[in-house]
Amino acid sequence: MTSLNELTLAEARDGLKAKDFSAGELARAHLAAMEKARGLNAYILETPERALAMAEVADTKIAAGEARPLEGIPLGIKDLFCTHGVVTTAGSKILEGFQPHYESAVTHNLWRDGAVMLGKLNLDEFAMGSSNETSAYGDVVSPWRRNKSDTKLVPGGSSGGSAAAVAAHLCLGATATDTGGSIRQPAALTGTVGIKPTYGRCSRWGTVAYASSLDQAGPIARTVRDCAILLGSMAGPDARDTTCADLPVPDFEAAVSRGVKGLTIGIPKEYRVDGMSAEIQALWDRGAEMLKDAGATVREISLPHTPYALPAYYIVAPAEASSNLARYDGVRYGLRVPGKDIAGMYENTRAAGFGREVKRRIMIGTYVLSAGYYDAYYVRAQKIRTLIKRDFEEAYASGIDAILTPATPSAAFGLGEKGSGDPVEMYLQDVFTITVNMAGLPGLSVPAGLDAQGLPLGLQLIGRPFDEETLFAAAQVIETAAGRTKLPAAWWA
Repeated sequence: MTSLNELTLAEARDGLKAKDFSAGELARAHLAAMEKARGLNAYILETPERALAMAEVADTKIAAGEARPLEGIPLGIKDLFCTHGVVTTAGSKILEGFQPHYESAVTHNLWRDGAVMLGKLNLDEFAMGSSNETSAYGDVVSPWRRNKSDTKLVPGGSSGGSAAAVAAHLCLGATATDTGGSIRQPAALTGTVGIKPTYGRCSRWGTVAYASSLDQAGPIARTVRDCAILLGSMAGPDARDTTCADLPVPDFEAAVSRGVKGLTIGIPKEYRVDGMSAEIQALWDRGAEMLKDAGATVREISLPHTPYALPAYYIVAPAEASSNLARYDGVRYGLRVPGKDIAGMYENTRAAGFGREVKRRIMIGTYVLSAGYYDAYYVRAQKIRTLIKRDFEEAYASGIDAILTPATPSAAFGLGEKGSGDPVEMYLQDVFTITVNMAGLPGLSVPAGLDAQGLPLGLQLIGRPFDEETLFAAAQVIETAAGRTKLPAAWWA
């Protein structure tokens, strides 16, 4: 018999509705799994008392025939989403002990729909990283391992805790955020499904900011259907966020089974980067064949400004980060390290509270916004961003319905293997995902196979603005054809 924590979200929802088990039993199964898997360091904070209390309410609702869309479903929450009365750290010492007096819009929507909170998930500090090695609360370890190897692997980042917890069956789904690939890249490295919706589909209110014009919340789950179910609850208009679209939320779950017959899928030639591994190229080709076999037309397209996306992103994102993180000064909340005067307190607090990668990005951002360099760097990067967006608009205007690319340049790598001496090596992990954020488009990563070492590889689907439905339909075709990626063994238990 399948353990309760190994069910998909849809299976658990249907089982609760049929009263095959209770929400309390489902929550306890996940709490037990979390206890055994603490070596993965996926959770910064576990909230068992709150989970059981929320599950009790869910059981009452189910018994009364008043079940809500996510009634009794246990979720993990990336520790970038403010949760009322529960410590929220953004993976940083500078927010140590911070308990918000408000709830983020995304988590509020999940609790409104009956979900259960298991705890707060680990992440790269302030979502700055591609491997979950920059958290002040330690590295997250992937539940995956290479064939015949004990090397600990990264789960990707910044939503590494979310991806690892979902892959290891420590929650049925998780919230995540994506600024340059931080949902899609960890999903690809852990054999899970993750979608970054269109910028504005989910409210950013109450989510700790990294780069405000790029950040977007989305779900990570084990199947395409589960992701669709979660996004349906997370999304929606919010007057408190002026960038949040005032649009109705479609029935994403219904779109999953829609198929791709009659659709035209674009293959951008610029994504065939130098040094791309033969495995990634073969996976990409297989993905295109899967879509063709299901009735889609596949043709090559050009997105000519793609090569400039990575350098432009690493100007725009740090510039916005340097502005957003100026609020952490030791005055109102979080860490405070005294100094001889207020300037000294600012300096001491930030020196002690921010990690190395955060400091690096703040300094880069401050530099590109400084007098004499603003026009040379920041303004030029924003012009490139406009050209990247135009490339996508022209592709969609030519009849393309969605675009298929690799999600990552490689499978998961070992802890400490990249970026220790050269941060640019780590930044290159985002080479396939960054354009989507720069253009504000939806992007989805779906598992499509394993590499020669037995590690998962993902494909990325990029859609028109506010057309996540087509991505779910196409992703389901790939998931069905490739088969669901299953974790071989729980080596940590």
